[in-house]
Amino acid sequence: MEEKLMTGMAHLGLPTADVDKTVHFYKQLGFEVDWQGTKDQSIFLKNGDCVIEIYQGEHPALADGSWDHVALSTPDIEAVYSYTKSLGYEALEGKICQLPFYSNGVRYFTILGPNHEKVEFSQKL
Repeated sequence: MEEKLMTGMAHLGLPTADVDKTVHFYKQLGFEVDWQGTKDQSIFLKNGDCVIEIYQGEHPALADGSWDHVALSTPDIEAVYSYTKSLGYEALEGKICQLPFYSNGVRYFTILGPNHEKVEFSQKL
């Protein structure tokens, strides 16, 4: 990979059974709401460079290691998609997806790592 396709961590994704309780907990630790959609959408909390995506999980683990995914920032989602495909990885979603997060939305896709971990690639628009 010659050019730098990833620029750092975008966020950690945490599914929860109680969004309000989880947001309250992280606010007590100094996090502030960076973006919030409707009640059914994600809430992004930020403290410095650390961003946590909190969302209602259908069956959250509620155990050690319950983080769902790590998201890496990219300025060029198309290039990362092509690169990961060239390495033999398939997007779990089957394509690049888009959500109306933040002011202009985000584009993303997710692959599985060698330990069955989810690695999301995310581009803020």
